Amino acid sequence: MAELVFFSGTMDCGKSTLALQMDHNHRARGRGGVRFSCNDRAGDSTISSRLGLQTDAVEVEGSTDFWDEVVVRRTSGLRVDYLICDEAQFYSPAQVEQLARVVDEMDVDVFAFGITSDFRTRLFPGSQRLIELADKVQVLQVEALCWCGRRATQNARTVNGIMVVEGEQVMVGDVATTSEEDDSTNTPDTGVVGYETLCRRHYMRRVTAHGANLMAGADQPLPFDIDACLWPGAGDLQRR
Repeated sequence: MAELVFFSGTMDCGKSTLALQMDHNHRARGRGGVRFSCNDRAGDSTISSRLGLQTDAVEVEGSTDFWDEVVVRRTSGLRVDYLICDEAQFYSPAQVEQLARVVDEMDVDVFAFGITSDFRTRLFPGSQRLIELADKVQVLQVEALCWCGRRATQNARTVNGIMVVEGEQVMVGDVATTSEEDDSTNTPDTGVVGYETLCRRHYMRRVTAHGANLMAGADQPLPFDIDACLWPGAGDLQRR
């Protein structure tokens, strides 16, 4: 029987890589499928992995109806056995319900991939609905790491290297190590926007890799006394 499976994890844990691998495996066995993505870092209508893998996909927009997408293809003679749905956190709850209906009434497997929570540690609406409706929720086993080496559990947004906890929920960027070199997300109002995975401890303390580097260059108290307010730039964070 068809299933709705949600593969979740933090940024940089291999979700898109797995999506492309699963698509390859199913196609190699003669199954027909459709790839979907939304707000991919490489641009519209694309599924890309940080390992360098990339392929075309159907861009999911606010008006996209997954039921209609499958019906149109099947009525035109195309085989649709499964859907690959990358960046599923950006889908609307209604679109997730459409995916569930496709599984139940058309016997189409749906493999959705996305992060569960945003930079504020709040669930994305699409991810929340997937958790509520999915037959299986699988956390990816490839662990993203914090700058300190611990397992990263939180997705942090940075502006010019400083962690922020306010702003629009959806703002496409890349991990901090690349976004600081590429100012494509630079705007006069926000500065250079990047993303970084942190362990819970350093997320709660607002200490990014940039902040840790600044603290390393100055005399600091013992690690358990370190707080975001002790490093340059924290004043800007508090004012945000």
